[in-house]
Amino acid sequence: MRLQAESRVAILLHDGIKGSQGKTGLALLRYSQAQIIAVIDRQCAGESLPVVSGINRDIPIVGSVEEALAYNPDILAIGIAPSGGILPPEWQQEVKQAVFAGLSIANGLHTPLATIPEFQNLRPGQWIWDVRQEPPNLSIASGQAQTLACRRVLAVGTDMGVGKMSACLELDRACQQRGLRSKFIATGQAGLMIAGDGIPLDAIRVDFAAGAVEQMVVQHGSDRDIVFVEGQGSLLHPGSTATLPLIRGTQPTHLVLVHRAGQTHIRNHPHVPIPALTDVVQLYEMVAKAAGAFADVPVAAIALNTFHLDLATARQAIEQAQAETGLLCTDVVRFGTENILDAIVK
Repeated sequence: MRLQAESRVAILLHDGIKGSQGKTGLALLRYSQAQIIAVIDRQCAGESLPVVSGINRDIPIVGSVEEALAYNPDILAIGIAPSGGILPPEWQQEVKQAVFAGLSIANGLHTPLATIPEFQNLRPGQWIWDVRQEPPNLSIASGQAQTLACRRVLAVGTDMGVGKMSACLELDRACQQRGLRSKFIATGQAGLMIAGDGIPLDAIRVDFAAGAVEQMVVQHGSDRDIVFVEGQGSLLHPGSTATLPLIRGTQPTHLVLVHRAGQTHIRNHPHVPIPALTDVVQLYEMVAKAAGAFADVPVAAIALNTFHLDLATARQAIEQAQAETGLLCTDVVRFGTENILDAIVK
């Protein structure tokens, strides 16, 4: 199951365009090759998608699944990522309406839908894809990825939801434009919907998390020049358990540190400050090296998320971060990846 180029997709994104829980849907709008034919967001219904989101796609925003059905979708993608990954009760009825209308469902939430009794009698060709399912045949990591000849680039962050997936997708696209054999390895629900393969890391038992990452990197890295592994969470976040398994499973050759410009503390946790970027760089390099148990792994560059800033302020923030750390820094979505990519493939 995946979102094909010919798929006609409506994205359920209530309160997600302007809110903080729409990153899955916004990522699909930016990067999916599927035909997005409607966005469902009651807060922004009738408004211009480019104006309210900054995403330059002429797609109508409607207020309900019922309105979206007029555009003849064949898939409903759940684009919201509420706290805990649980589908809010007020939106469950809209998902039911989509299923009963014959739409397939791409569901990235922790709440499984395929097991709901009402959804058992699907039409021929109709499916429900619960993305967050632990893959079979997992094992404990062994550090095997370090034997690969390819470059292994892992995005790490100062917080959750700062743009690690976007940075990897932009770098992967730029690599392919250069003719390099690159691969984006998805580790979260949005990345899986976009790429069609990968692992849902937060659905995997912690003992096997690093092993699952290792399996994916070995599978795809053996015949690639470079792989870009989607980061999850942050070593700074008190509730994050995903970053260390990614470091150990990937055995990265390079790290790219992703930070939201101006953010001073972990979102929703004002008592947890984000240290100076130089200290964060040192932390990630030290953890990756593990006191010499593994190879030195440099932070090659900083990908600064400046979406919320005007152009002049964004450039100032990039210059400040570059001066502070001595590392290459840019907003890869806004200004391109060339300098960062040069630092990785030199």
